[in-house]
Amino acid sequence: MPSSLYDVICIGAGPTGLACAIEAKRAGLRPLVIDKGCLCNSLYHYPTNMVFFTTPERMEIGDLPMTTVGGKPTRAEALKYYRRAAEHYAIDVVQYQFVERISGRDGAFTIHAREIITGDSTNGLRQGTVSTVPTEARSSGVLTPDGLMRREYHSRKLILATGYYDLPNFLSVPGEDLPHVSHYFTDAHPYWDKDVVVIGAKNSAAEAALDLFRGGARVTLIHRGAELGRSLKYWVRPDIENRIRAGEIAARFNAKVVRFEPGKVVIQNGSGPEELPAFHAFAMTGYHPDFQFLESVGVRLDAKTRKPEVNLETLETNVPGIYVAGVLVGGLHTGEIFIENGRFHGRQIIAAIAGRQGPQEPAPVAPPGE
Repeated sequence: MPSSLYDVICIGAGPTGLACAIEAKRAGLRPLVIDKGCLCNSLYHYPTNMVFFTTPERMEIGDLPMTTVGGKPTRAEALKYYRRAAEHYAIDVVQYQFVERISGRDGAFTIHAREIITGDSTNGLRQGTVSTVPTEARSSGVLTPDGLMRREYHSRKLILATGYYDLPNFLSVPGEDLPHVSHYFTDAHPYWDKDVVVIGAKNSAAEAALDLFRGGARVTLIHRGAELGRSLKYWVRPDIENRIRAGEIAARFNAKVVRFEPGKVVIQNGSGPEELPAFHAFAMTGYHPDFQFLESVGVRLDAKTRKPEVNLETLETNVPGIYVAGVLVGGLHTGEIFIENGRFHGRQIIAAIAGRQGPQEPAPVAPPGE
């Protein structure tokens, strides 16, 4: 086999992509993992003080134990664990490589990628910075007239594990692209003594509102429904409810965002339009997989659920040689797949690729926290 040909390329370096690569390595195959951001890019962009709604053993990959100080892993502990897992198995990971397209067929796929030069909130790079590309990638890549380093990667099989955190569910209202509006929250400190609006009522919104409140911000929570989300973590619900009840966090229920303007958010509720001061607004309205990318490689999606057409035993799509893993399997139903069960997809896929008996059915895993 030529040195440039991999047995498996995993697109996506999150826990699921790493788990797939580890299973491939253990099966004697040669895997490569490619990501347009850093290792575990989505986890890196989670809120700084986030605590996972699960226990450490349910986040483990490659039969490596995860140790935590408390009963539930923190963001920092999880990132350290997955770095160590990649190092332990000597997984070949190429970071900051954006996959532009895929060509070829089963047994001979080509990944056409370019380095990330300018970044945004989803890839972790600041505007104007240049990513670090391994020496071997630069020596075999092509520097185009526009200054972008492009490289091709070749593989017999492909696993798509791109997750869903990179694509927010937009409100599609005027002003959503203004600088003071974002769909990701990381840290409360920059918003001390400022008016901040948080849109949403599920865990991400509630936790952001609480963190901002405790960081000294004046917080208003906006939700289109009549009450907070039913899936709130059991320790978050009483906290946010008590803060709202005490007037420490303002809340507008049955309210719809009409538009964003510099320094304000305009909403509509039962009493008419209202302008809320907003140094910053966090639209925590959820995320969705990159369906356009799936369709670009020929994967058929269900018209309603957007779930890809797959063999449930092997997770191979309708495109021979292309497999999906992690949250992509659930389509729009992103709450069906999480680290706790997506980490097992690698076993199914690699068993099929290696031509051996795989698990009879996915390991049953309850939703986080249950």
